[in-house]
Amino acid sequence: MRDRHRRTRPGRGIPGARRGSGCSTSCSTLFMGALCAAIAMLLSSCSTGMVVQGEARRAEDAVLAAPYTVVFVIHGDGDYAYHDADGNEQRADEKALAGAIRVAEENPRAEVFVYHQKPGRHLFFVVPLQDGDFYYYRNGRLVVHEPYRRATGAVRLDAELELYRRFRAAEEAPLASVFVYFGHEIPETGGLDYDASHPERPFTVHGLAGELQGFTGPSGRFDLLVLSTCFGGTPHTVGELSSVARYIVASPENLHLSYFDLRSLERLDLTLQDSAIPALARGFARSAFDRLAREVQTAVSVAVYDVDRARAFTQAARGVYDRELARLNGDPASFMTAMERCDCADVSAYLLPGINEGVDVLYRPARFGRSKGKQGHSGWECWRARGPQRPVSQIPGPGAE
Repeated sequence: MRDRHRRTRPGRGIPGARRGSGCSTSCSTLFMGALCAAIAMLLSSCSTGMVVQGEARRAEDAVLAAPYTVVFVIHGDGDYAYHDADGNEQRADEKALAGAIRVAEENPRAEVFVYHQKPGRHLFFVVPLQDGDFYYYRNGRLVVHEPYRRATGAVRLDAELELYRRFRAAEEAPLASVFVYFGHEIPETGGLDYDASHPERPFTVHGLAGELQGFTGPSGRFDLLVLSTCFGGTPHTVGELSSVARYIVASPENLHLSYFDLRSLERLDLTLQDSAIPALARGFARSAFDRLAREVQTAVSVAVYDVDRARAFTQAARGVYDRELARLNGDPASFMTAMERCDCADVSAYLLPGINEGVDVLYRPARFGRSKGKQGHSGWECWRARGPQRPVSQIPGPGAE
């Protein structure tokens, strides 16, 4: 909390004081003192975390096992502002943060890590301040709320990983682990300008997969990884993230406000076992799909990927898809002019054995536009040349609706 400093009037009639010069010197001294005090106060308030619960509370909570681990990374360092139906300005990242905190508070047998990445700020345009908020919940209680400074190097999640390792309960592997990412589409190549505050730092799907290995360990994977982003269901993205997740929920197409509903995670089944992870993934996808279908007029697609069963297709499609990515990386402007996104099943090169294997798709066509009559989606998103196209394929895939 900032103290308010009252501005005092300089004294009058000081013996021996020259008009103006003495006052100037005094004011300068007072100003510099106040400035230094303000800087010290700001820096001190930004350098330490706020431990909400003491060690005694943490020891008490440790008696209760926390068999579920949920990690939220909410990217807010970009343009996430929008207006609701009443014309009120909202921020999608703050909505996601509120949903993540509800999940943390409603799960009495889980530990939940929430990272809110915010725009960078500087004190007097020089001194960098904290640009992240960290929340750690255990057994439904807030244990730590700590502002932190996000990493500025090539490894974007270094600061988040350090906090994870510091507060992670020293227990056996959890019965279920979930990682949820909220943000804009994660680039598959290039990746500059993703962070508004650090446009020079690249961020790609490949980079995310490598960084998540620090959270899962050398041989582990998250049971469920949720990409609450646009265009998360591509052969490249699912293939890259298969090393760090068993099941992935993503939208192969545009995702309204990059927003998935989180209510299905608010009460994790206390009897949840390994065999129930597919049902957890499908339940999350269904809840997210139903809410989007009620609220938007554009196409809605949410898919569940069993990455082990889908691996044959992601590997077979990788050569064709990566050649397109190389063209995109070489000349982005020309590529985007000549190419457009599409259902992979609408391109003959991707009609490969196994395209429907390991994918459950929930799909509803747009209420308007040229894809209004499209009745199904393969669950995979690719690229094709712009221009007149043959009729869309009728390959909805297993589980499509």
